[in-house]
Amino acid sequence: MYLALLVIFLQFSELYTQDKVFTFNTVEIKVEPSVKVRNGAPMSIICHADISKSADFQLKYNFTIFKDHKLVFMTVSDTGDAQYEVPVAKSSDTGDYQCTVKADKKTRSSDPVHVWVTGMTKPTLTADKRDVLEGEVVKLRCELPEEDPPLQFCFRKIKTNSTPRETCVPESYTNFSVLEVSVEEGDNILQFDCFGRRNVKLEWEDSAHSNKTLVTVREPFIKPTLTTVPSSNNVTEGDQIQFECSTVVVEMRDIEIILQKNKSILNSVQDKKLLRYSTVATLEDSGEYLCKVEQGGASKTTKLNVVVSELFPKPTLVASMTKLDKNKELILNCSINGFQTANFSIIRKNANGDIPLKNSQTLKMRVNVNDTGSYTCKAEVKGIVKESKPVRINVYAPVSKPTLSVAGGLPEVVLGKPLQLICHSVMGTPPKTFRFYKGDDVEKIVINDTYATFLDENIRLNDQRGYRCDARNNHSSGVKTSDILNVTVIVPVRDASLGSVPYGEVEDGSEIAFLCSVKEGSLPILFRFFKKTDNEVLLFEKIEHRDRAMWHKETMKRQDTGTYYCVASNRANVDVRSQPITISVILAAWKKGVVAALVLITIAGAGALALWWFLRKKKKAKGPSMEMSGSALAANLTSEKLARQPNDGDYYSDSMENRHSRISGHPDAT
Repeated sequence: MYLALLVIFLQFSELYTQDKVFTFNTVEIKVEPSVKVRNGAPMSIICHADISKSADFQLKYNFTIFKDHKLVFMTVSDTGDAQYEVPVAKSSDTGDYQCTVKADKKTRSSDPVHVWVTGMTKPTLTADKRDVLEGEVVKLRCELPEEDPPLQFCFRKIKTNSTPRETCVPESYTNFSVLEVSVEEGDNILQFDCFGRRNVKLEWEDSAHSNKTLVTVREPFIKPTLTTVPSSNNVTEGDQIQFECSTVVVEMRDIEIILQKNKSILNSVQDKKLLRYSTVATLEDSGEYLCKVEQGGASKTTKLNVVVSELFPKPTLVASMTKLDKNKELILNCSINGFQTANFSIIRKNANGDIPLKNSQTLKMRVNVNDTGSYTCKAEVKGIVKESKPVRINVYAPVSKPTLSVAGGLPEVVLGKPLQLICHSVMGTPPKTFRFYKGDDVEKIVINDTYATFLDENIRLNDQRGYRCDARNNHSSGVKTSDILNVTVIVPVRDASLGSVPYGEVEDGSEIAFLCSVKEGSLPILFRFFKKTDNEVLLFEKIEHRDRAMWHKETMKRQDTGTYYCVASNRANVDVRSQPITISVILAAWKKGVVAALVLITIAGAGALALWWFLRKKKKAKGPSMEMSGSALAANLTSEKLARQPNDGDYYSDSMENRHSRISGHPDAT
């Protein structure tokens, strides 16, 4: 019974569970009044869940609203709607909103919706000072208390009758910014304001401008005055000119006056109201002068242009000649146009310092090569010294007779290769002009100090023209010419060949002659004979003043069989190798006869031995008489052997000899 009730209960529970089925259709989020809200207006974020159910049953909905992935609102509801109220929208409420709904074990999220709260609150601006001196610093603070970073703050410096100067400062982590502004010369009454700026979806949005802050500026000192005595437009070279720069200061503390010309400081004073500077005026003193007064960060300047009139022009140095031979006379004269009275001096320029030659208007001297150089003269009037432009004097020694030689040393060249010649003139003042001749034709002109080179790439076999060169410089003696140089043209060896007599085969003990020859090549020629082995072996070499060489080898042996070749070369240093030939050493004819005779004798001996053996066998077959005689002969040999008893070898050799003699001497031997 109880089992039946349990089954019924489980089936009823399963049916009840199957009736509580639901699914999310959509989850949506919307903004009222719209996704673009004015700063300060109310705003509602509404989340709605659309759900389908299998029956009418109650669900609990957990709503979560996020802004830029950060939680801003949570609630639990029995219905499919939730609402997040923002009474006063601020620019910081701008962002992407998204809603997530959880019911039972199911969760669903909406698509994000971007909300833009337009407009920013008005910033506030404060300054740490309202009354400052030129050069001091004002600290400004711009703040947007109701806005969230990142922000950008722009400060404006406003002067009367000028365009405001704007400075923007980014702030990533604060809703305020501080800027220090230096008060400059001419900033009498200043106004400052600021505004905020933020970036929304790659668009900049600016706030309204803040309140204006007024700052009064006072001068710590007045603009300086700069004067000269004599006046700036009435100065002549040689005059004593005095500069005066002065100012009026509020407080004599850390004040400095500086006098400059072309950024160079001429003089300076500290903690004084007046600067003086004097000098003897020269033409170089013409130009713009600047007087600057500095105190702390404040600075004021005054400019004055000074023109210095010329007392006398620069002197002119004239030379009787600028190019002259060694030991010639040189006259240098210094003069000033329109002036007769001046203190003159003539100087030679030198890298280690000028060398005074004479305190006079004119200088006469007999020159040497060492006198080559630059000369000037100086003139002094009323303490003003001026120098002329330099005059270059060149003194020339004559060139020596040049020598012409081949760069390689010997006066020869290999056919097909270039010939390099050197023309050298030891003496003479550079620069020198060298000319190269082939025959009577000028091949090249070179300007150099001591030597010149010429490369002749057109070398021909039968060219009989000699080479020469000449050299000259600016000396009046003219051209010096070298001796004629004749150059030998070396023809490289070509097409070496090797032959022999006899050719191919030679008898052992016989002689052989090798002949190595070439088709062409300048004499003498070096001929070398080799036998080809693992290591090349030089057999014979000879220098010949003809196109061939012969090598006689008197006795050839069996080990001389092999491959032979020859190499020919001359002063062109090009080795030409012949084709190899093979020589076989064979037995001599008489040696072949001896061998044949030995073979025949051997064959004949073998035949005789066979005949003797046959006859002996035949005698044994005749009867007892033959056996007795044979036994007696054997007994005789045995007794004779026992009587001597020497060693076996000697014995063998001696018994045979005795036996032979006995047999030969026996009366019945024949």
